Amino acid sequence: MAKFELKLPKMGESVAEATITSWLKDVGDTIEADEAVLEIATDKVDSEVPSEVDGVLVEKLFDVDDVVQVGQTIAVIETEGGDTVEVKAPATETVKEEAPKAVAEVAQTVVAAKAAAEPVVSSGDRFYSPLVKNIAKQEGISQAELDAIAGTGKDGRVTKNDIKSYLQSRSSSPVEEVKSQPVVEQKVENKAVTPSQPKEKPVSTPVVASGEDEIIEMTRMGKLISKHMVDSVQTSAHVQSFIEADVTEIWNWRNKHKNSFKNREGENLTFTPIFMEAVAKALRDFPMMNISVQGDSIIKKKHINLGMAAALPDGNLIVPVIKDADQLNLLGMAKKVNDLANRARENKLSPDDIQGGTYTVTNVGTFGSIMGTPIINQPQVGILALGAIRKVPAVIETPQGDFIGIRYKMFMSHSYDHRVVNGALGGQFVKAVKDYLEAWDSNREI
Repeated sequence: MAKFELKLPKMGESVAEATITSWLKDVGDTIEADEAVLEIATDKVDSEVPSEVDGVLVEKLFDVDDVVQVGQTIAVIETEGGDTVEVKAPATETVKEEAPKAVAEVAQTVVAAKAAAEPVVSSGDRFYSPLVKNIAKQEGISQAELDAIAGTGKDGRVTKNDIKSYLQSRSSSPVEEVKSQPVVEQKVENKAVTPSQPKEKPVSTPVVASGEDEIIEMTRMGKLISKHMVDSVQTSAHVQSFIEADVTEIWNWRNKHKNSFKNREGENLTFTPIFMEAVAKALRDFPMMNISVQGDSIIKKKHINLGMAAALPDGNLIVPVIKDADQLNLLGMAKKVNDLANRARENKLSPDDIQGGTYTVTNVGTFGSIMGTPIINQPQVGILALGAIRKVPAVIETPQGDFIGIRYKMFMSHSYDHRVVNGALGGQFVKAVKDYLEAWDSNREI
């Protein structure tokens, strides 16, 4: 018999850790290869961790709500045979030369897991994960301060984000102390007040609610989205430009081809891939919209990776990414859009599907809105909102003179980061998208 170490897999760039949300298998359960063992959550997406081998789960090294680093061993599976590459052998067995190193790594992990279960002497019987305790120790946070932090985790547990938010609010006070020495003691007193404010918010909510009101706990995804939106507004100087595009030719062209496309490809032909193609072309024309900001530097992206905001079954939004969108033809774009949208609705997106976006498009017209002011998806510097297509009377210019006709039109709302994108660039970019849409070739094949 051999023992296989199930490790937390790599989940795309910039994802270094994940939180265990639930174990799908218990110790003693039989597991087949590719069968899900546990569910994890990152600040990007939720997913399952499958087993790479057949066997029996003999040990769990972490509990629910524990934070695990990519590459860390999270469970041990006993398999038949001795050919498993990653083996944690008992100390009494003689194995390959790599075994002592593997044993040391697993032993260290087991010690960390046991430490997580040790009770913490604190008021209210609150549990603190090893990660939270380590951060508190490193930052010099007292037991009283830790007990005062409002936890957003399961059963009110303090998470890594909770303690980091507290540290940010606490670190804002010393900056003011430098301005005036005589009031140092006053500032120190204010520090005790600052961390209590986040705690008062959730506590005060049920007090003001009447007996007929319902209090709904935000989902984990909802909390993350809320934090990201606030962070984006605080990071970027949001400015908007609006423009109206005549998409009559596109409307008629799609009506002409949608049935044949459905019969041939087995998929719907929507307006989204057409808009995505126009945005990708405009980004190629204006590469300084395809950037991100890092400190005092601007990173000019080589690849055009378009984020496509999609609705989840629970009402939240997620932004899967179309990689190298400018390299796709319309057919390829349509298939990619449909694939990502379908997998988003079924909660089957992988972490890599939502990584690496350089610009985002959101279709607010899906909900009937004619325009909007979307919040930038950090660390990008722009996002385009597509409004609903409306049939409206419009002035049509011809060589014989102007006349009134019925046209299909839509508004596009462009939000951009005024720290690095000025009004001229922001306006020229969205104008280029409009021009590509209005120059649509009605004889185009797909």
